[in-house]
Amino acid sequence: MHYTTVNLAANGSQEIINLYTKVFSASEGPDAGVAIGRLVADLIDTTGDTDILGFIAVLEEKIVGCIFFTRLTLTSERTAFILSPVAVATDQQGKGIGQELIRFGLEHLKALPVELVFTYGDPAFYSKVGFQQISEDVVKAPLTLTQPEGWLAQSLRNGMIDMHGESSQCVEALNKQEYW
Repeated sequence: MHYTTVNLAANGSQEIINLYTKVFSASEGPDAGVAIGRLVADLIDTTGDTDILGFIAVLEEKIVGCIFFTRLTLTSERTAFILSPVAVATDQQGKGIGQELIRFGLEHLKALPVELVFTYGDPAFYSKVGFQQISEDVVKAPLTLTQPEGWLAQSLRNGMIDMHGESSQCVEALNKQEYW
């Protein structure tokens, strides 16, 4: 298994879109699979190069996992990204690939001037890779959260999230209520 940066200009984009579609169809149903596949296509097609980073896990020349980080604009102008979405091939789940891929991506972000990373998902999973639950009193999510306990963040600089009352704005592809 090896982990690497996604070259979004390469022809592997359709393989990545297919991975997300299959994974989310299997776990949440065909409609969710199509929606997340469309989200990934939109992220790739509409997000500027400086506002998106993608990372893949490759096993035997096949992409078996992928994550995306996109810019999250904060009112304080601190540099932040949001991790979303994450997919690991169904037959490869439970092997730690997702966690290793996230750690790989976070290490890459630490080498950049990124201060904070957010995500919206299962606290039990994301806490294993350093995310902690935060309140919207600390940083308000870009749109209304259907599950507020899933709003998570981590500092890449000092371990503390020392903010209160911040607002945030995500990239256009994520700026749809259906994803929140």
